[in-house]
Amino acid sequence: MENRFETFTVLINRISRNIRKIKNQEMAEYGLRSAHVSCLYYLYTGKGLTATDLCECCEEDKATISRALEFLEEEGYLSCESKTAKRYKSPLSLTEKGEQIAGLITAKINWLLEEVSTGLTEEQRLAFYRSLTIISDSLDTMARSSIGTLQTAEKNV
Repeated sequence: MENRFETFTVLINRISRNIRKIKNQEMAEYGLRSAHVSCLYYLYTGKGLTATDLCECCEEDKATISRALEFLEEEGYLSCESKTAKRYKSPLSLTEKGEQIAGLITAKINWLLEEVSTGLTEEQRLAFYRSLTIISDSLDTMARSSIGTLQTAEKNV
């Protein structure tokens, strides 16, 4: 297959950009942004998560999650059980308002996933996610040990 690099990077970037755009469009009426959506979704589906847990689930840095959680707490979507200095490791819980909006978000996510899978058999969808996971894991490994990667590639050329 020719143009593998272009096809791969353009499609991955387009998918990522469209996901962010859809999150932002769908949540604009609630005054929420993309990072808020992810936090609410994971708190709804995985009770008792901490800010540290959310960093891992959302694949976001600590600063992004901290800002998102601060906003969500100020707006009454969640509460933190601890008011101590070690707040980052304290369990978070959704308020009634948070549960309501997170339920709507989860329903929208499930609907969107069904829509984007139209035309794929269950077998094709599972194979796609397996392949994407393998690619993601390989890229993670390469990113962690990137020193020397280019030199190795140059030797193979």
